[in-house]
Order: sequence, then C-alpha cells, then structure tokens
Amino acid sequence: MGHLLADIVLGLHLAIAVFITTGLVLIPLGGYRGWFWVRNRRLRLLHAGLMVFVAMEAVLGIACPLTVLESSLRQQEAPDYFLADLMHRLLYWNAPLELFLVLYLVCALWVLVLWRWVPPQRPTNV
Repeated sequence: MGHLLADIVLGLHLAIAVFITTGLVLIPLGGYRGWFWVRNRRLRLLHAGLMVFVAMEAVLGIACPLTVLESSLRQQEAPDYFLADLMHRLLYWNAPLELFLVLYLVCALWVLVLWRWVPPQRPTNV
C-alpha cells in the first residue's frame, strides 16, 4: 500500500512540476496570441504561488514536502515499475543544489515579469 501511495504522491508532484513549467511557456505565448485563459486570475495565482513556494524552498534549503512524503512512503526505495520509474527520473535530477537555486529564482522572476506583461484579470459577473 505504501508503494501505491508513494506513486500517487510522485504523480501529483510531477503534475505540479509540469503545470509550473508549461505555464512559464504558455502564459507569454497565450498573451501574445490573445488566449483568454492565460489571464485567469485564479490560475495565475496558483501558478505564481507554486513557483514562489518552490523558489523559497530552494532559498531556505528546505526539502519539498512531496519529496519527503514520497521518500517516507517508499522508505528510500526507488520506484519498482516503469511508469513510476520514468516519472521519478523526469522529476529528480542529479545536479548541484546551487543549479536548482538559480533555476528556481530565475523562474520565479519570470513569473513576476509575466504577471506584469500578461496581467491576470478579475472574473466578470455576467
């Protein structure tokens, strides 16, 4: 049961990473192309909040709670089937912590630039 829960946490973690990463590209593209959904205030608050949270974890040297939970559920074991192994390799890179710190801070800065360049709009009551 622990492995199944660990796989669910891993899937959620990967989904969050994909959401943040694709937003970094789709928001400016959508602003340029006139896509209405990239100005959705709730979506943008979620995106910015998650990116700032990740950057602050890196600045403070705190491990991601989802990483800690997954490791605890797996008891430090690697995933034992293909899909979980693939998600694990996509999410966890073997690189210096300084690289992640710089990467996350640059991404957080980009999110703030996007907030100004492609400002979200409040929902209108129809």
